[in-house]
Amino acid sequence: MTTNHLAARAGRARRWRVPQRQVPVLATLALLLVMYGVGVSQYRAFSDIQVVLNIFIDNGFLLVVAVGMTFVILTGGIDLSVGSVVAMTAMVSASLLRAGLPPALVLLIALLIGPTLGFAMGCVIHLFDIQPFIVTLAGMFFARGMCTWISATSVPITDGFWTGVAQERIRVGGNFVTYSVLIALAVVLVAAYTLAYTRLGRNVYAVGGNPQSALLMGLPVGRTKIAVYTISGLCSAIGGILLSFYTLSGAPLIAVGMELDVIAAVVIGGTLLTGGSGYVFGTVLGVGVLGVIQTLITFDGSLSSWWTKIVIGGLLFAFILLQRLVGIRKK
Repeated sequence: MTTNHLAARAGRARRWRVPQRQVPVLATLALLLVMYGVGVSQYRAFSDIQVVLNIFIDNGFLLVVAVGMTFVILTGGIDLSVGSVVAMTAMVSASLLRAGLPPALVLLIALLIGPTLGFAMGCVIHLFDIQPFIVTLAGMFFARGMCTWISATSVPITDGFWTGVAQERIRVGGNFVTYSVLIALAVVLVAAYTLAYTRLGRNVYAVGGNPQSALLMGLPVGRTKIAVYTISGLCSAIGGILLSFYTLSGAPLIAVGMELDVIAAVVIGGTLLTGGSGYVFGTVLGVGVLGVIQTLITFDGSLSSWWTKIVIGGLLFAFILLQRLVGIRKK
């Protein structure tokens, strides 16, 4: 065989080879399809399109928060405050609505809570060179404490605008979605565009890949880190508003442990915990996997809800191992 033939064969092999960074995302997609196939084979109603739409209706707020966490983890950081910020946003919204403030003003105030706290945490992380785990843990305790300070009991929402948005059904053929799904979809599209086509997105990947090299290249490492925590805070605030639409209330203990579900969705979606590799589309798949697990357990009826945590724990181990193996092969 001639050298030209060997070169042509090698070229074809390279064209068909899956890039290393896409392997975890494709694994998540394959897992999601297999799980959905199992559901369809076991339960006839599982094939209904509305079942799929219900997964995103029930997890729209989780998806938005997970998108913000994707930015943080891509830089190699972590944000443990997201669940508490979601709860604080819902509590503030419910309390201000009960006090009689206009819904538009309540939305504005609620949307400012998350990015303000995120900006503050990002500044502390960058300026004082403190580990994100510690800073965001402090943010988590602060936000959760504020929830209890606002009210030790649940605050119902009876405002007409809020209940109208919460109960509105948008027809999609013979099925329906809610405004929360559309808002979540908009957040996903904006985030995907930002990471793929903007300077901020390129900086996020560069900082996560190697912060020292990014700094030597003259990239704004500090501003990028502050930006991603601000984005995470904004997504948490939006998620808190969507959760208040979903529950029509605010409660001091709502969204406890959500930060763990969010991190699980991002990691299962193929984003490396060490940063530098991952996609928003993978995060969508990760949230879909969590939603399908919950739906399968609900359809079964005989399994405890704790099985959701058990299965997610097993999947996390598997995907962390997969990420490690991909990293070793890359080296």
